[in-house]
Amino acid sequence: MPFVRSAAAQGEWPNRPVRVVVPWPPGGSTDVLCRLLCEAMQGRLGQSFVIENRPGAGGNIGADALAKAASDGYTMAPLTLGAWHINQFLYRSLPYDPQRDFQPISMHWELPNVLVVSAQHCPANNFREFVAWARERRGGISYGSPGVATTAHLCGALFTDRLKIEGTHVPFRGAAQIIPAMLAGDLTCAIDNLPSYVPTIKEGRMKAFVITGAERWPTLPEIPIMSEVGVPDFVMTSWCAMAFPAGVPAPVVEKGSATMREIAGDPVVRERFLRAGAQCMGSTPGEVLARVERERPTWREVVRISGARLE
Repeated sequence: MPFVRSAAAQGEWPNRPVRVVVPWPPGGSTDVLCRLLCEAMQGRLGQSFVIENRPGAGGNIGADALAKAASDGYTMAPLTLGAWHINQFLYRSLPYDPQRDFQPISMHWELPNVLVVSAQHCPANNFREFVAWARERRGGISYGSPGVATTAHLCGALFTDRLKIEGTHVPFRGAAQIIPAMLAGDLTCAIDNLPSYVPTIKEGRMKAFVITGAERWPTLPEIPIMSEVGVPDFVMTSWCAMAFPAGVPAPVVEKGSATMREIAGDPVVRERFLRAGAQCMGSTPGEVLARVERERPTWREVVRISGARLE
């Protein structure tokens, strides 16, 4: 019988184009950041990484497509928090098992949320003034998000619960609707993904009081983090990790992970990610799994606090 070399064993992956299923629409942050990564992957590995957008159901349609793909290393996807753990607490049932059906490759990106208000309609000038003002408002405050159980919604729910502020969640379709509502005075605030608000912050039309990351953001170092304004244990970031379906051979996983770690260390790539509003990241598969396990109890509790539930 002739000997047939295994592409995985010989480290020849990829020897044909790789399909990249993006569970979100074209033009969104996950799509844009995935395209930056795929461009860098193609340059290093010499094969095309072909984007296929499969949006819908909070990322579940794309995540399910990944889970059911062949375990040959030729389908991968950028999976955000929903697929890794939030959705299992939010939906009554899922078409995939996040603890069984995905093989992590590497962390991909991370970004914080930012608490913003309209400069014209909110008299507060810093975080403590905002909290005092919000607590005194008759009827409390309203906070916007891009949808139910997004990190913006969950951050807002946890924030109002922890700070003892009466708050009403108002879901929109995205920052493109949230920003005009705030500037018009129809919405009090948002704790949403930072990149969407940088232009209006820099223009002075919005005030930014705090971010939810572990460290100050490189391009807006004047904005404090939660621990600096007296709110401990409030680090809540949006992040994404690339994954294969379960069962992909270990040499392929390691080559993909090593390539992503190399990309994350490239200053040119890191600068491109920062301009797009995120920090480029690289890690081992085990570090992704450790983070998922570490954060799962927190997000389960935050979903409970929010009261969100979807079919």
